[in-house]
Amino acid sequence: MKQLVLASNNAGKLREFSQLLAPFDFEVLPQSAFAIPEAAEVHCTFVENALAKARHAAAAAGGAAIADDSGVCVDALGGAPGVFSARYGGEPK
Repeated sequence: MKQLVLASNNAGKLREFSQLLAPFDFEVLPQSAFAIPEAAEVHCTFVENALAKARHAAAAAGGAAIADDSGVCVDALGGAPGVFSARYGGEPK
């Protein structure tokens, strides 16, 4: 079985990716299993943030990693909060 690092500690995302990739003989492990801290999400798009998170986890773990980035995009708010969803209510997220 091949191991794949999930650049997240979100239990729901871990469950979803594990189920999705199980038929392909992948064991998906959260980045916390490797003591990898969260990557900064400083980019303007979901794709850029996901790539940064996956690259960060892959470099730290020395292997393959996957990531996603998501948020709420509300038409009435002009697409906001978008990539800033986690911090929309203020810090800490």
